[in-house]
Amino acid sequence: MEDGWFRALIPLGSMSRKSILFLLVALGALGFGARWSWQALHPATGLFLSGNVDIREVNLGFRVSGKVQEVLKQEGDGVQAGEVMARLDAQPYQQEVDEAEAQRISLKSRLEMLRNGYRREEIDQARAVLKEREASLANAERLRTRKHDLADRRVVPAQEFDDAEAARDEAEARRNSAQAALRLMEAGYRPEEIHQAEADLARVEAQLASARLRMEDTTLKAPEEATVMSRVVEPGAIVAAGSTVLNLSLKSPVWVRLYVHEPDLGRIHPGQKVEVFTDSHPEKPYEGQIGFISPRAEFTPKNVETRELRTQLVYRLRVTVLHPDDGLRQGMPVTAHILEK
Repeated sequence: MEDGWFRALIPLGSMSRKSILFLLVALGALGFGARWSWQALHPATGLFLSGNVDIREVNLGFRVSGKVQEVLKQEGDGVQAGEVMARLDAQPYQQEVDEAEAQRISLKSRLEMLRNGYRREEIDQARAVLKEREASLANAERLRTRKHDLADRRVVPAQEFDDAEAARDEAEARRNSAQAALRLMEAGYRPEEIHQAEADLARVEAQLASARLRMEDTTLKAPEEATVMSRVVEPGAIVAAGSTVLNLSLKSPVWVRLYVHEPDLGRIHPGQKVEVFTDSHPEKPYEGQIGFISPRAEFTPKNVETRELRTQLVYRLRVTVLHPDDGLRQGMPVTAHILEK
């Protein structure tokens, strides 16, 4: 029976019985050594939790609509904070800026004119007109006086005196009008007119600022250091405001999402030190600390492998890795050792 077991295990004649026994002993020793190595790297003290490197992505798009002029990044490219990644055709928005700037210059000039009042030459001209009207009034007054004396002596008809009196009244009215015009010029424009001009200028300046902002929004920049995950549009495409152009995976900070059962909540607290292990390099732990513990219970996500039943309620916590490198990839499964010191 023993011979039959060995024949079923390996092809007949390929290995001797002693070789097979040696192989079984070696495999047992290897398993014991691997177990001893894991225990050496992962001490039994503390709490071990399973989780994933948190996926932090951002979908970038323009805040304005338009025609895509160029896309400067490909999938897999790294970008730095503030680096230009794509541009829209900015000509329509440049025209808006130019139009608003022209209106601002016009209204600013009008406001300065109102604040400065009338020019000295205009005031001098008004004074000259007033002197002319005063001279005309004096002449009309003398003519009326003569006509009045002649009419009393019945040398001239009464109608001529009436005409002279009407001419005097007209000259007086023209003199009064010239006086009022001079006072108006010397006083300058009304405060209400200046306030209205100031409001008009402020409105156009706000429109100009909005136009310039829309102009700046035709350039798409990286919010922070990241890696391009997907390139959604190509040059020549017409995009709406807010539509995704590039999808980025942010590099920092690196978080690990873990889940802990309710009986173990008393063993953890924010700020507690954590060692994070990956399957690729179990001998190289990453330093971290607990930054967040959810106050609400939830079911274990299906993508997290734990030893307990998945239907048990757990609490989500987040660990911030202090010195990450490229060995931690977004979504990578990891094991966290919560240090209880």
